[in-house]
Amino acid sequence: MDEEKMKYFLHESSYVDAGVVVGEGTKIWHFSHIMSGARIGRNCSIGQNVNIGGKAVVGDEVKVQNNVSIYDEVLIEDRVFCGPSCVFTNVVNPRAFVERKDKYRKTLVREGASIGANATIVCGVTLGRYCLVGAGAVVTRDVPDYALVYGSPARICGWVNEAGEKVDSPPDEKEL
Repeated sequence: MDEEKMKYFLHESSYVDAGVVVGEGTKIWHFSHIMSGARIGRNCSIGQNVNIGGKAVVGDEVKVQNNVSIYDEVLIEDRVFCGPSCVFTNVVNPRAFVERKDKYRKTLVREGASIGANATIVCGVTLGRYCLVGAGAVVTRDVPDYALVYGSPARICGWVNEAGEKVDSPPDEKEL
């Protein structure tokens, strides 16, 4: 374990349970908890007060800002940005008194997507490659590649390129 820990930075106030895979060069900051079974890629930044569930997967070069919980069944591909206090869910109809762990819905965040601060991603959706979810948006359905979405519920309000700059139309696949 000590040799494995040396490949990534772990703040002394954080916990990484046994059975977690953390890639080289990743930094896990204050008061975070990574649960057994979770997988985190290389060169990630896991901010303060982040919780990553045991069935969650985080790709390479992902930035997870402060106060984010990545629950079971959330798959985040490479180079994704999760803004401060963005929220993932894993059950569509939660009740404190009804056990629904067998009803978790998978959420997929494709390569290069960015999620703004305080956005809510309802479980079961896919966020497309390089899409941009605006701050405070509530995403209730799939978001296409390169789409700019915001509002509650989130709606397509434009298009962005890989750099996150607004463009007139989605990039042509031939240009990629």
